[in-house]
Amino acid sequence: MEFFTEYGIFLAKTVTLVIAILVVLISFAALRSKGRRKSSGQLQVSKLNDFYKGLRERLEQTLLDKDQLKALRKSQAKTDKADKKQKKKPEPKSRVFVLDFNGDIKASATESLRHEITALLTLATPKDEVVLRLESGGGMVHSYGLASSQLARIREAGVPLTVCIDKVAASGGYMMACIGQKIISAPFAILGSIGVVAQLPNVNRLLKKHDIDFEVLTAGEYKRTLTVFGENTEKGREKFQQDLDITHQLFKNFVARYRPQLAIDDVATGEIWLGVAALDMQLVDELKTSDEYLAERAKKSELYHLHYAERKTLPERIGMAASGSVERVLVNGWGRLTQQRFW
Repeated sequence: MEFFTEYGIFLAKTVTLVIAILVVLISFAALRSKGRRKSSGQLQVSKLNDFYKGLRERLEQTLLDKDQLKALRKSQAKTDKADKKQKKKPEPKSRVFVLDFNGDIKASATESLRHEITALLTLATPKDEVVLRLESGGGMVHSYGLASSQLARIREAGVPLTVCIDKVAASGGYMMACIGQKIISAPFAILGSIGVVAQLPNVNRLLKKHDIDFEVLTAGEYKRTLTVFGENTEKGREKFQQDLDITHQLFKNFVARYRPQLAIDDVATGEIWLGVAALDMQLVDELKTSDEYLAERAKKSELYHLHYAERKTLPERIGMAASGSVERVLVNGWGRLTQQRFW
């Protein structure tokens, strides 16, 4: 037991020292960056055609022997040369701009999405296409409302928008998806949930049981309807439900505007459907994975993947490193300690 006690004290001292050093470094970095303008992000662009070509060539190198590979490369070079002779000037290929949106409850990815859309709209034309790979189970109304408005900019510019869903686009996620002229879904992706939900606990009776008063002062009859600590009234519940119904109607109108083929009252029940059933309900237009769709488009178009990455400040980078360091110290130390106990 003495060994374990000494080891525990040693581990505590080590963690304390690491945390103290990191706090000093973070404070120093914060002072240096104070008053400076936050560094901007950077738009990263990669050509997906090269990615697909690299996959194919890697497979060819593995499956074909040296003579077969040499013959294949010679044949490809001959074909390319013949094409150049037949056409003085090759016809320009259409462009496909590929974006990704992985949504959390706050639709945090909207910040990057807005910059990506701003960038592509400076060059994109109606002859091009934007493909959004969307994954989201929804979240806050105002957050997904803004994300949807960003996608609407693409439609308003006359650039074709295709939305691909491999896993889930429900609630606020489907609000974004419905803006696409074409919605493509994997067969078992989750779609729909065109509804509004709000829930919160109320501990007023628990407070009263312990003789604890909680007062809510408002200016405006409906400034607060339902609360966590105060006593909720039937009038407040009715108003809260009325607000939900209004939001739901706005949601339905928004979806119906971009998907007029839908029987909106039949699908706006808050239910979800898998891709196969969603196709029957006309929530989607085609069943296919995003990989399959993009691989097909890569044969005739130039595919460009856009990602706007925010540059993290020095304190943020040190903070992330600190978090990882402390976690490793704790995990490794606890692992060694438990190993000693099992021995």
